[in-house]
Amino acid sequence: MTVTNHSDALVQIRRVRKSFGAHQVLRDISLEVPAGSVTVLLGPSGSGKSTLLRCVNHLETIDGGRIIVDGDLIGYRQAGAKTHEMTPRQIAKQRQGIGMVFQKFNLFPHMTALENICEAPVGVAGRGRAAARARAVELLDRVGLADFAGHYPAQLSGGQQQRVAIARALAMDPKLMLFDEPTSALDPELVGDVLDVMRELARDGMTMIVVTHEIGFARGVADQVVFMDGGVVVESGPPQEVLDHPQRQRTRNFLESVK
Repeated sequence: MTVTNHSDALVQIRRVRKSFGAHQVLRDISLEVPAGSVTVLLGPSGSGKSTLLRCVNHLETIDGGRIIVDGDLIGYRQAGAKTHEMTPRQIAKQRQGIGMVFQKFNLFPHMTALENICEAPVGVAGRGRAAARARAVELLDRVGLADFAGHYPAQLSGGQQQRVAIARALAMDPKLMLFDEPTSALDPELVGDVLDVMRELARDGMTMIVVTHEIGFARGVADQVVFMDGGVVVESGPPQEVLDHPQRQRTRNFLESVK
């Protein structure tokens, strides 16, 4: 469903609520992400940031509110005053425009790096195999892995696998990229290469929402930093305000803990 857009934001999150049983994880979250910008979600474990990210592409259903990406209501269709969840096929089609990179790389172990990147464009989007392969070669070069097309995941380091996972997400030509703590499972010496790829995506104007504890990345790349705790947005704004001059004590305490 296309929604009339009264904002220039690519992503509009409006009063979103989500509970798991009796535990309310998201409490009336509202947030906008302008096209071409980078929003970083910070917060302690259990603050709701990863759940919010998963709601954006309907990997988690929401209990209230709405999420709109590029004018489309995500996961639901409006029928009068009521909303109804879309069919799995309709949801899968929406997800084609939203790339997601997880903590774990989730590569198919029996496929090479090149084959992993080609799989969704061919199998999901129905693109020709030759075109998908050519695009995969371009993307491997873009993430610095041009010489690793024939390698299987077990032959790659964690950082290399994560860069293949980023290339795989980009192969669907998404309008939005979601990153859920993409460096948290990596050894420290492998983090830099992944962050460099993400910085390049930001420079190229990719709209991104990133859950991370990498404060240096947030300071240098984010247009907007959102600090969450207890399922609410405690504080948000440009990085120089939230990170260097936080207004809330809870934000200050968190930043002290991650220095």
